[in-house]
Amino acid sequence: MINKNFLFQNKKMSNLTWFGVGGLSKYYFQPSSEKDLVSFLKDNELNLPIYPLGAGSNIIIRDKGFNGIIIHFNKLKEISIDEKGIINTYCGAMDADVARFARNHSRTDLEFLIGIPGTIGGGIKMNSGAYGSEIKKILIDVTAINKNGMLKKFTVEDLKLDYRTNKLSQEWMFLKARFKSNNGSKDLIQKKMKEIIQSRKISQPTGKKTGGSTFMNGKDFKAWELIDNAGCRGLKKGGAIISNKHCNFIINENNATAADIEKLGETVRKKVFEKTGKKLKWEIKIVGINEK
Repeated sequence: MINKNFLFQNKKMSNLTWFGVGGLSKYYFQPSSEKDLVSFLKDNELNLPIYPLGAGSNIIIRDKGFNGIIIHFNKLKEISIDEKGIINTYCGAMDADVARFARNHSRTDLEFLIGIPGTIGGGIKMNSGAYGSEIKKILIDVTAINKNGMLKKFTVEDLKLDYRTNKLSQEWMFLKARFKSNNGSKDLIQKKMKEIIQSRKISQPTGKKTGGSTFMNGKDFKAWELIDNAGCRGLKKGGAIISNKHCNFIINENNATAADIEKLGETVRKKVFEKTGKKLKWEIKIVGINEK
């Protein structure tokens, strides 16, 4: 039996994504502890797809919603450090909060996380990286949970992390992780983090309704350069626009729908392919019932 105190039906998702779009999720579950999550999954009798949600920063939930269960990990965010300097964190913790935690304990190598929007779970899933580093350089291992409530630990080698991908089966959701770190100067760590924050403000449309980088870079190209060369900077579709500041960002400028954003992205992909012959791949995850 499902504990109905933890489960909500027809949850509006637009308030939970950075784009500010999305229809209703048939079911929505927000565990407040690991125990809650394990109990829910072990007792769950709903034969429906499950999707883990973190900060809602790298996702489009379609206007017709999600016919399944959204599990929101944002309350599972405890961070700690052991005597060896290993940082332990639940995967609902924000990347930036983990960076600040490391700084407060004079631990270095995690500064780049301050510039990555989202949670640790999403960061591991995508092997997020920026400013000269990436998750796989600091990750030791991760504990994941499947739809049956079974827990299993995977090493960083098991995940086979690559550019914005991992090779672990999609049945596993990341629950908690361990990161290595080194002793550092708190002042130097803070200086580096300030530089990263300033760099983001200069180059990216911060403070806007956006999902972060829209398309993946290729081995021989930067996505923004192809988008710019295809004449897509400032391109609009409904209430969505390609950012003039950084054209690998889509902004919900004027009450855009999820369909506006997705259609704008597909228009960009088409124009880039026609201009260059290269196929852009979505970095943003698109979830939910297709309009077609």
